[in-house]
Amino acid sequence: MLAAKVVMEQGIHVEGINFFTGFCVEGHTHAIREKDKAKPKRNNALWVAEQLGIKLHIIDVIEPYKQVLLNPKHGYGANLNPCLDCKCFMVGQALQWMRDHNFDFIITGEVIGQRPMSQRADTMPVVQEESGAGDLLLRPLCAKNLPPTLPEREGWVDREKLYDFSGRSRKPQMALAAQYGFTDYATPAGGCCFLTDENYSRKLTDLWQARHSREYELDDIMLLKVGRHIRPSEKFKLIIGREEGENKFLEGYRKQFLHLRSTSHTGPLVLIDGEVNEQELQLAARITARFGHGKTAEHVDVEAVYPNGSVQQLHVSPLPPDQLKQEWYI
Repeated sequence: MLAAKVVMEQGIHVEGINFFTGFCVEGHTHAIREKDKAKPKRNNALWVAEQLGIKLHIIDVIEPYKQVLLNPKHGYGANLNPCLDCKCFMVGQALQWMRDHNFDFIITGEVIGQRPMSQRADTMPVVQEESGAGDLLLRPLCAKNLPPTLPEREGWVDREKLYDFSGRSRKPQMALAAQYGFTDYATPAGGCCFLTDENYSRKLTDLWQARHSREYELDDIMLLKVGRHIRPSEKFKLIIGREEGENKFLEGYRKQFLHLRSTSHTGPLVLIDGEVNEQELQLAARITARFGHGKTAEHVDVEAVYPNGSVQQLHVSPLPPDQLKQEWYI
């Protein structure tokens, strides 16, 4: 928002690019979870473009991004976040879009020292080099701390009207936002990628280990964002809705998975990811009963519906709490 505004103030036409990798936080869980109901139900990139009065181009990069995640040249951060490779990839994609649409240079909101992997004094030149953008990449918020770029040298942009922000503090950015009259914006120090989340990364690692493959599809990574994930066996795991919003979300996957639901008591929708035999199905039904309102009942009726539409009725006793092993939780 700020980088675009700073450049627009110099009379330059700016358009936005938002890359969709599938791992974005916004627009997914906020609309599902009860605890997030107070958060704005918006895609912040679209919302920012509206505030600025600019066009926004949302580009699906799910397929090419797989190689960034699976084989990061510069490795991962604290979890499965390939931040430096990700930045190189996205600037490279922006460069290609810039050339295809006859634009002149790229701007980002990066600030030296703001991020531990991709925004350090020694890694910011790496982004320029490996993306291919070189000095067509302008960072208006910290430009005065960097060598002049082509837009500055050519006089397309007045370097004196750019900034010299540095470090992890967002106070200078917040002051500039106030100066521009921006009172509502995304969390200044927040991230928008599930790959930085320890719990999500653990679930993704578990998925790869269980399948003996690091391949994934969009549905795979969407389902990792929702529900309790419990793996009683290497062969299968349960995805258990925690509340009404998650149950409704999981409803959309009923035709793809064997799913369970209590018919005698109110309870969650449960998807089974993997293959189960009769004994394992009984265990899954008992776990399903444990997380429903019949958890203290002597018996609970559970319906198992297969992707082909066939139905199996199960009459089970809820699994006692001491038999629900902590190591099953992913």
